[in-house]
Amino acid sequence: MSRPGERDKLGGGRLKVRVKTGKGRTVSQKQWLERQLNDPYVHEARKLGYRSRAAFKLSEIDDKYRFLKPGALVIDLGAAPGGWSQVAAARVKSVEGKGQVIAIDMHGMDSLPGVVVFHKDFLDNDAPQLLIDAMGGRKADCVISDMAAHATGHRQTDHIQIMALAETAHDFARQVLKPGGTFLAKVLRGGTEGDLLKQLKLDFTKVMHVKPMASRDDSAELFVLAMGFRG
Repeated sequence: MSRPGERDKLGGGRLKVRVKTGKGRTVSQKQWLERQLNDPYVHEARKLGYRSRAAFKLSEIDDKYRFLKPGALVIDLGAAPGGWSQVAAARVKSVEGKGQVIAIDMHGMDSLPGVVVFHKDFLDNDAPQLLIDAMGGRKADCVISDMAAHATGHRQTDHIQIMALAETAHDFARQVLKPGGTFLAKVLRGGTEGDLLKQLKLDFTKVMHVKPMASRDDSAELFVLAMGFRG
């Protein structure tokens, strides 16, 4: 499994912030807030104007594998709040009119330069055709998916839910990718040893798990990267 990216240079020399209990916070809320306040990726995202720390996950993966190329057409599934779309737009140069980024999310998000945004659940029956129509007859170079269901705290249930999303994203990618295209999707550790991984290996020439440095060590989050779509 690949671990692209660098962590050491972020947040060097910063003093650790500790959050006091009280003010109606539960212990878990205190721990979450403390982690956010001390997360160097959160601070760096704010400094660079990214909408989420997740932007660094995509940046680190693409820095190593170079699939977001100028002029490319990218479909971003589960895009809100927009961190991945920001990175994709910058790298394919959609603001300059060279590439194109089409994003969709059930929660919606504010507009972004160089990104066509749809406020819609990707699982709706008419959502795939909506995206295909927006592509204007082109095939996609990349389908990227950071979709995740709300965590239940039950590991097996969370696995099932996120794998269902990844499989749905893969089915869509097979419809819209051009030969040689790339598919990137969030999964959970241990979650792609079944049918999805087998199918990806049939559809793509190169399939691997990646966990960027911006993905927390204690998180079960992984990404499956499939390159070289056979068409």
